[in-house]
Amino acid sequence: MTGEMLANIFQGAATFADMFSHNPKIAVVRIGLILLGLLMIYLGKKGILEALLMIPMGLGMATVNAAIMFFDPLNLHGGMGTFFVESQAGATADAVKNAAELITILQIDWLQPIYTFTFSNGLIACLIFMGIGSLLDVGYVMARPFQSMVIALFAELGTIIVFPLAQLFGYTPQQAAAISVVGGADGPMVLFTSLRLAPELFVPIAIIAYLYLGFAYGGYPYLIRLMVPKKLQAIKPAPPKRKRNITSGEKMLFAVVACVLLSFLLPVAAPLIFSLFFGVVIRESGVKEYIDLLQGPVLFLSTMFLGLMLGVLCDANTIMDPKVLPLLLLGILALLISGIGGLLGGYVLYFVTRGKFNPVIGIAGVSCVPTTAKVAQKVVSKANRTAIILPEALGANVSGVITSAIIAGIFCSLLAK
Repeated sequence: MTGEMLANIFQGAATFADMFSHNPKIAVVRIGLILLGLLMIYLGKKGILEALLMIPMGLGMATVNAAIMFFDPLNLHGGMGTFFVESQAGATADAVKNAAELITILQIDWLQPIYTFTFSNGLIACLIFMGIGSLLDVGYVMARPFQSMVIALFAELGTIIVFPLAQLFGYTPQQAAAISVVGGADGPMVLFTSLRLAPELFVPIAIIAYLYLGFAYGGYPYLIRLMVPKKLQAIKPAPPKRKRNITSGEKMLFAVVACVLLSFLLPVAAPLIFSLFFGVVIRESGVKEYIDLLQGPVLFLSTMFLGLMLGVLCDANTIMDPKVLPLLLLGILALLISGIGGLLGGYVLYFVTRGKFNPVIGIAGVSCVPTTAKVAQKVVSKANRTAIILPEALGANVSGVITSAIIAGIFCSLLAK
């Protein structure tokens, strides 16, 4: 058997060999992304990162950067491609050509239908928000609305600061807004906003956002320890002066009014707002069949495909795009500043209540539900096993989701073309 025959059989090895001779940078980045994908699987398995997202994303990332071959039926891949997905199918201005390309690519790439019919129109974000909404207890916000909203507003600091910073890097206002929304730490919101404002950057923004959201789970505890002394971490929240049980009817009414009002004010964000509060309404309605559907198959299947799709979209050519590289800095900066902002909000309430409020709760204003609330409780439990801050943290968490939706809606209303 000749070397040429072996190269035809094992095309991936031949492709890598050709990349090393003609474009060694891409080859090295591909190897790096394969290793990163394997690391994400390991960290997900160990529970250091969110396993539901990181395991499919890591395997998809490792596989797609290994499975490259010389395959270019529509000249979409720049000479190389895979059988997974082509995010730029139908991206030209020619409508007839777009339709022909899309039909052809749907027959070739096995994940293309999922990308085309759920990602490129924002459906995946809405499905995830329905599932998230069905898990949210808005009673935590209703019990302490002022406290929750103050923290949530402070935790949007990353979004506010990174928006002008991104424009200094040469991004348009629309692109800068889509990038800055990463600071809200709300994955579906990032997907939705980037599709509305900067579809040309949708793939890299989505990949970087979810990659950093996974790492935020491991990084925020260090930020808390850096900013909050152990003595303050151990503060037990003061019991409420008057405890009142909020009924499911009251929660349902809150969700309905909030959904209609926010959709009236920000119609461009109505699909996400509706999806979130639809989940809340279903939860409080008590319709078990719908609750089980949203909390189970809808949420977990959409999360699995989200991780898988983001992984297979993360090939070396996407990451090495010169316009994408600043996203690596801006994304982590937005999440870092939002975390700092949330803790500053916690300090404001600490001083307002004269030391009765635990500043660690502020990190939960970064609306990665319920991850940041769990991070806050975990850190506090290490400092004081008897301190239970989860109700306050979940209130800030849910409020953070609503605040992120409002800010994303404002961006889309002002900047959408």
